[in-house]
Amino acid sequence: MGRVSRRTFTVAAAAFAGSATTGDSVAGTGTAPVETGTPGPPGRRRAAPAELRGMWLATVLNRDWPSRAGLSPDRQRAELVGHLDTAVRRRLNAVMFQVRPAADALWPSAYEPWSQYLTGVQGRDPGWDPLGTAVTEAHARGLELHAWFNPYRIAPHTDPGRLAANHPARTHPSWVVRYGGNMYYNPGLPAVRTFVQDAMLDAVRKYPVDAVHWDDYFYPYPVAGQAFDDGDAYAAYGAGFPDRAAWRRDNIDRLVREMGDRVRQIRPGTRFGISPFGVWRNAARDPHGSDTRAGVQTYDDLYADTRKWVREHWIDYICPQVYWNLGFAAADYAKLVPWWAAVTQGTGVRLYVGEALYKAGDPAQPAAWQDPAELSRHLTFARKYAEVRGHVFFSARGVGSDPLGAMTRVVADHYGQPATPVR
Repeated sequence: MGRVSRRTFTVAAAAFAGSATTGDSVAGTGTAPVETGTPGPPGRRRAAPAELRGMWLATVLNRDWPSRAGLSPDRQRAELVGHLDTAVRRRLNAVMFQVRPAADALWPSAYEPWSQYLTGVQGRDPGWDPLGTAVTEAHARGLELHAWFNPYRIAPHTDPGRLAANHPARTHPSWVVRYGGNMYYNPGLPAVRTFVQDAMLDAVRKYPVDAVHWDDYFYPYPVAGQAFDDGDAYAAYGAGFPDRAAWRRDNIDRLVREMGDRVRQIRPGTRFGISPFGVWRNAARDPHGSDTRAGVQTYDDLYADTRKWVREHWIDYICPQVYWNLGFAAADYAKLVPWWAAVTQGTGVRLYVGEALYKAGDPAQPAAWQDPAELSRHLTFARKYAEVRGHVFFSARGVGSDPLGAMTRVVADHYGQPATPVR
């Protein structure tokens, strides 16, 4: 989430011609008080930092934190605070903390069970509140805390009996689709769309998070030879659409639009951002697309019209996972960054670039990733585009371990001054 990619729950990580792997979706020991807060009054929203410097802190499969399930509350808390201290040391100012990795929760949720990645047993109370503590401790350090949710993923297996007895996927079996060895909520059911929003917004009501953050999982990544079984939902709700693909895109459009509206109603100062797979469509498929040769395109394969969400102003920021090196033939960083800059230009939607720190030094990656300066060159290149307002690194473990010294190089070359506190 060694190295587990962000595509933890599908084999489709090698999405591009050239077999480029992508990163997940799937980055004081005292007890911190739980900061619940109440929605602030309507009015002017707090501005985002001038330059966002972020890292993803992944919890699915214990990718970054906690280091393993079943640690004591004190040990878990110490590890969590250690990651926040690392962010400060690296002169970052934002942490995208994964708090709903798989239809579960890292806070006392009114809708879903405690995550198994805390105790090893789904539904077991860990004895403390990780999200509440993370918000308090992040803000004490001048860090933004973006609560990172996955809307539809249920489990990396297909056995409901392995879920907590009161899990919504067990009490509503008709909501579940098994696909590619995993379970997902069916995005085509209106009841599911309402439920997953309610489950995520429970955290927004309870905690003054700076942003709601989604990654790249909408409809699941394609699995060869398998079909996502949503035929009954399409029969019930697909009237009026030219085909199933258009209906699926509308389902995700509705989720995004409704969630953005509800976040702003509940807590006006909280932003809504999405970190999609880096390619919307190839230019060979659509003249508005990027000069890429992607084997997966979010519009066609995940039914996520990411370009539309920016143009319609449904989100406050977009953080495409541009997880390929400068000059990579199928998906060149030097072609995708200007494409995204053009998409966001004049929209008011902030553009942050997702960076594949996890690839640095990985012998399975192209030669460019064996050079500790590759990531630093990314930031140098992106500075040519005024629309790029920051970068987010996948993931926290690498921010701390610093493979090849790549993160040290980024900090030395680009983060000469501490990040401006945003609170």
